Amino acid sequence: MPKARARLALAALGLGCASLAVPAAAQPVTPARLAAVLACTPAAPCAQRLPVRVVIVSMFEIGQDSGDAPGEFQLWKGRRHLDTRIAFPQSHHDLLYNAQTGELGMVTGMGSIRSATAVLALGLDPRFDLTHAYWLVAGIAGIDPHQASIGSAAWAHYLVDGDLAHEIDAREIPPDWPHGRFALHSKGSTDPTPAERPANGEMFELNPALADWAYRLTRETPLVDDPQVAAERARFTGLPQARRPPFVLKGDNLAAMTFWHGARMTAWAADWVTYWTHGQGTFVTSAMEDTGTMQAITYLAAVGRADRNRVMVLRAGSNATMPPPGLAPAPYLLRENQGYAGMHAALENLYRVGSRVIDTLQAHWSRYAASPPQ
Repeated sequence: MPKARARLALAALGLGCASLAVPAAAQPVTPARLAAVLACTPAAPCAQRLPVRVVIVSMFEIGQDSGDAPGEFQLWKGRRHLDTRIAFPQSHHDLLYNAQTGELGMVTGMGSIRSATAVLALGLDPRFDLTHAYWLVAGIAGIDPHQASIGSAAWAHYLVDGDLAHEIDAREIPPDWPHGRFALHSKGSTDPTPAERPANGEMFELNPALADWAYRLTRETPLVDDPQVAAERARFTGLPQARRPPFVLKGDNLAAMTFWHGARMTAWAADWVTYWTHGQGTFVTSAMEDTGTMQAITYLAAVGRADRNRVMVLRAGSNATMPPPGLAPAPYLLRENQGYAGMHAALENLYRVGSRVIDTLQAHWSRYAASPPQ
C-alpha cells in the first residue's frame, strides 16, 4: 500500500499519527498484546489491558451467538466482527472483542440486577481500558403507541426506574388516586412534587448533547418494515404515531423488572416519567435494564473507570406497551409472548441505527477519543 493511502487508512480508524496526540485507548492491538490479555485470569491482575472504543451492550441472546434465531446480540457479533471470545465468568456471558476496531460486545442478562452487576464487573476488570470508551446500550422494548410505532428506534435522554416505588393492589386503590404506584417518601399518587435529586436511582439523565447528536446523525436512517409489522400497526386506530412506518425519534425509557402491559399501565408509565423528570421527559420505551446499567456506570465514573457522558441508550419497539383499541390486555399480551410482532424489525433497526453512530465515532476517533460529539 502506498504511504499516502496507508496514512489515510490509519487516520480513518483513528490509529495515527503521533502529531494528533491520540490517547492510549486508540492505539492498535498487536497479536502479542491480545494473547497476553487472553492469558490473564479473569478479574485478576493483568500486565496488559485491551483498549476499548465502544462497548456494545446487549441484554439477551435467544440461543447461540450465531447461526440460529437472533436475539439482541447476534447481529452485532456477526456484522461488527466480534470474533475474539474473552472469558467473563463473573457475569452472564463471555465478552466478544474486535481487536482491529476496539469494539467490545457484552450480553448482560435480563433485568436491572444482571445489567448492573455485569457492567460493574466489566468496569472493574483490569484486562480492559475503558477510559475513552463509549457505551451503546441497544435493545428491544415495548413502545408507547401514543408516541411511536412498532419497529421504531428511540434515543433516550432520561432513564427512569419503575421498580423503586410504593404500590397498592389495584383492587384497593383509593378512588381519587390515578395509580396504585407512588414514589418513595411521597404522600401518594396525587402528590405532584418529586425530590429535586432522586436519592435511590429513580432517574438518570444522559448526556443530552450526545443523545441529540446521535439522533441528528441517524434520524434519516432507512428502517426495516415488513408485512407483519404493517398489519399490526394498522390495528391501532386513532393513534397516528402508532400507524406510521418505523422511524427514528427521541424518547425516554422506563426500566422495570416486571413486564407490565396495558393502557392503564402505559398511562402510569407516562406519568411516572413526567414526574421524575420534572416534566422534561417523554415516555416512549419500556424495558428492564437501563437504570441498572447507568447506576453501575455512575459508580465506575466515580473511580475513573468509565465516563458517564459517553453513554447512549437506543431502544427499538418489538411490541406495543398496550393493545390496539378495543382489545383486552391479557389475551393480547399472552399472544405477543408467543412471538413479538416487531421482533425482526426491531433487531435490524437497532443495528442499522446504532452502527451508524459507531461508524462515525470510528471514522473520527482522533477527535472523539478526546471528547464526545455534540
